[in-house]
Amino acid sequence: MSLYVTELRRLAKRRLTRVMLVLLVLGLAGIVTAFGFSSHKLSPAVIAEAQAESDANFRQAVRDWERSIADCEAAKARGEQTEDRYGPNCGRDWQPTPDMFDPKWNLPYQFDFRAEFEIFIAVFAGAVALFAFLIGASFVGAEWSSGGMMNLLLWRPKRLAVLGTKLAAVSTMLTVVTVVLGALWTLAFWLIGTYRGTTAKVTSGVWQSTGISGLRALALILAVGGVAFALASLGRHTSMALGVAVGLGVISEIGIRIATSIAGVRFGDRWVLSTYALAWFQKQWTLIDYRSCEFVQGECTPKEMLVTWQDSALVFGLGTAVVVAAAFWLMRRRDIT
Repeated sequence: MSLYVTELRRLAKRRLTRVMLVLLVLGLAGIVTAFGFSSHKLSPAVIAEAQAESDANFRQAVRDWERSIADCEAAKARGEQTEDRYGPNCGRDWQPTPDMFDPKWNLPYQFDFRAEFEIFIAVFAGAVALFAFLIGASFVGAEWSSGGMMNLLLWRPKRLAVLGTKLAAVSTMLTVVTVVLGALWTLAFWLIGTYRGTTAKVTSGVWQSTGISGLRALALILAVGGVAFALASLGRHTSMALGVAVGLGVISEIGIRIATSIAGVRFGDRWVLSTYALAWFQKQWTLIDYRSCEFVQGECTPKEMLVTWQDSALVFGLGTAVVVAAAFWLMRRRDIT
């Protein structure tokens, strides 16, 4: 039996893998269920009900306005000051009009597959990326901390081949999980759009864009899993990857923001990882420098900086390549005992 198949089986049979996969499926199913109940199809009856409610609100507002004018006139007859309470001319200039009561405001929420599904692709990617991080880090981290890696290398003394096979096994599992769950995720929201929302204007171009977004999600998930795997291998323990992730999150999202704000750095968020994650899924992300309008008299348009998905690909791709390369380089040179 090949080492690759063996590693795949070992990864699939690990208790943590199964538990995390069950939790992932339950979490995604919970999101789909809750969202499905929150969406309502706008049938002609629902639209008519919203129109009736809008008309009723308009008529009530007119009655209240007329009553207010009558009260104002009565107060005037008693010699009271009315302008502060009722406004000039007893508020006659504030007559309600039908356009103030748009029926759309009374409609329940309806999920629009074409306009909103890409947001849920990002949600899906975030959930599976967390799964990928834990699985990737724990798989090789547990091998190092338990001595299993040393035993395996005694049986097959090819360090880079062993580490590469383990990484390939993790990447394969993550790809399969992402593709299968991604297909079910898409189907679930398509059914929500069909029966409790709308799938209007969903063309072949929309499906193509959805597919590209799905590939972006897969690439990010594989990158997260690969980085977690490499970090745990570098530190020979799962906690190494977890510690680096927490530290990087604190430094990037809090420390860098504070430092750039104090130093007055223009477009400080370009040094924050979440900016590139947003640009990766949104295709581009605009940073606005409001400080550029300080001490400017008259109208001012703040300067903008555009972060594209290509920038994100460079940042994440280079970061992943460096960490993985470091793990393989150190695996080749250091003592494994």
